[in-house]
Amino acid sequence: MILINNLLAIFRRELLSYFTSPLSYAITAIFWLISGFFFVSILLGPQGIIQQVTQREQMGVPVPPIDVAYQFIQFYFQFLGSLVLFILPILSMGLYTEERKRGTLELIATSPVTNWVVAVGKLFAVLTFFITMIIPILGYEIYIFSATSPPVPPAVPLLAHGALILLAASILALGMFISSLTESTIFAAILTFAVVLFLWVTDLIANRVSGVFGEGLEHISLISNYETLIQGVLDSNSLVVFASYILLGIFLTAQSVAIVRGDNS
Repeated sequence: MILINNLLAIFRRELLSYFTSPLSYAITAIFWLISGFFFVSILLGPQGIIQQVTQREQMGVPVPPIDVAYQFIQFYFQFLGSLVLFILPILSMGLYTEERKRGTLELIATSPVTNWVVAVGKLFAVLTFFITMIIPILGYEIYIFSATSPPVPPAVPLLAHGALILLAASILALGMFISSLTESTIFAAILTFAVVLFLWVTDLIANRVSGVFGEGLEHISLISNYETLIQGVLDSNSLVVFASYILLGIFLTAQSVAIVRGDNS
C-alpha cells in the first residue's frame, strides 16, 4: 500500500506539472494543429483517399474495391508515428533534467522511495498527458467511421491507437533515461531524438545488411513493429519489443539515479 501511495503521489505531482506548463500547452496546440490538418488532408484533400476513389470511379478505371477506412488508418497512423518522433523528446526532456537543475535529484536518490517507483510514476504521468493529447483524434475517428458502410471493426482503430501509445511509451521511457544523464533539457531532447531516429530507421539499415545482424536490426526497429500493429495484426513479437524498450528505459533510469545515490553515500 505504501508503494502504491508513493507511486500515485509522484504520478500526480508530475502530471500536474504538465497541466500547468505553458510549454506543454504549446506542444499540444501544435500537435492538434498538425494532426488535424493531415487528418482532413489524407481523407478529404485534393489528393486524399476519397478524392482518389471518386476520380477512379468517374474515369471507369477497373480497380478492386478500396477499404477507405482501413487505408485511412494506415496512412494517418503512419504520419502520427512520424509526428510523435519530434513531439515526444520535447515532452520527456524535463523529466529528470529539471530535478538536476533544482538540486532535487539528490533528494530523490537518497529518499526512501525506490528509484523504480519514481521512474514508473514519472513515465505514467507523461504518458497519461500524451494520451489526453490524442483523445480528440479518437473523437474525430468515431465521428467519421460511424458513417462508413460496412462499419469499421472497432478492433482495427483500437489496435492502431494502442500501437501509438506503445510507441509513445517506448520513446518516453528512453527519453526519461537520457534526461537523467544531463542538466540540459535541449541536449536531452536532441539526444533522445537521435536515439529514437536510429531505432526508427534500423529497418532501412537492415534491408542493406544480410545475415543475423540484419535480422536483429529489423527485429528491434520501431517503425517495423509499429507498422505491423497499425495494419491490424496483433503480433506478439511486436508487443514484446515495445515492452522491452519500456522496461529498458525504466531500468536504465533507475540505475542512473542509483549512481547518484552511490555518489552521495
